[in-house]
Amino acid sequence: MSTRPLTPLTGDPTQRDIDAAMAEADQVPPPDPHHPNRDYPPYRSSALRHPKQAPLPVVDPEAVELTGPVFGVTDVSTLDNDLTLGQTGEPAGQRITITGRVLDRTGRPLAGQLVEVWQANAAGRYAHDLDQHPAPLDPNFTGFGRCLTDADGEYNFTTIRPGAYPWRNHLNAWRPAHIHFSLFGTAFTQRMVTQMYFPGDPLFPYDPVLRSVTDQSARERLVARYDHDLSLPEWTLGYRWDIVLGGPSRTLFEDR
Repeated sequence: MSTRPLTPLTGDPTQRDIDAAMAEADQVPPPDPHHPNRDYPPYRSSALRHPKQAPLPVVDPEAVELTGPVFGVTDVSTLDNDLTLGQTGEPAGQRITITGRVLDRTGRPLAGQLVEVWQANAAGRYAHDLDQHPAPLDPNFTGFGRCLTDADGEYNFTTIRPGAYPWRNHLNAWRPAHIHFSLFGTAFTQRMVTQMYFPGDPLFPYDPVLRSVTDQSARERLVARYDHDLSLPEWTLGYRWDIVLGGPSRTLFEDR
């Protein structure tokens, strides 16, 4: 297994520089075949987003864990999974439905799991003070939702398809449309975060975040599939995306 260092990116790399760096990085197998490399030079901020030292042992595990996640001031309601509600008007963009099942490594459905999502609006802008993308904010869309999986491990969200947005990783850098997913186990220390993408996005080959998952089959499992049976006439387009927490068909999660 090769352990040669990868060429670092400096200055303001062009798409040609990024393409060359991704081609180089894709040839280096990760040290752990079950996870992508934590440091992926074409994704420039990855160097800042992973630990560089071994984890410290926890002396008192109960001191850092809760018996379960805290859902906020109120419990999760039946309306929290519809991101198009709660404002004075209708949000702009294409309304979509996303559903799927949360499964363990054996394919067993996991009930009562807290699933949270956050995303950009249809113009590709987050409702967050740090987002300075000069796209319009949508006063009728916050981009945040949550739900609990049912007895079959199924979650369901109604939302707006997000737009692509620039992210300044390199010259003319744009993120493909995606939705962030967060899942909790029985404690905050078990939180896992990942991203769901949409099929056929032309930005896939140019995105170092998605390309950092060098295993092609694992990368494909991050892409939802269009499900015409989930689409509602004159209302929403339907997408299905299952989340598997372990085993050979697992969903890849971000390092935290």
